[in-house]
Amino acid sequence: SLYFSHFINTYVKLTLLNSMGQEMSKCKTSIRRGQPNPVYKETFVFQVALFQLSDVTLILSVYNKRSMKRKEMIGWISLGLNSSGEEELNHWTEMKESKGQQVCRWHALLES
Repeated sequence: SLYFSHFINTYVKLTLLNSMGQEMSKCKTSIRRGQPNPVYKETFVFQVALFQLSDVTLILSVYNKRSMKRKEMIGWISLGLNSSGEEELNHWTEMKESKGQQVCRWHALLES
């Protein structure tokens, strides 16, 4: 696995869904090449009305880009209305109450 991790090229796709599960917006990070534990210091801005914050879901999916055409999902989490767990829901709640301050948390990915 250590040998394999040397050739891993990952990126994160962010998808914002409305309360009906329809895609409102999406974006992705740049690719981190050959980093088994990549850090993405990137900022993405989503236009969401304050009253809508409780009704949206942000899905973060981590992919390994194998080649130009092939990619595989490594794992995912979701925050917001349909949070994938208690930790994710707590993170979203903290962010909503943070008055614009940055809230950083670690999350374990769920397998795809």
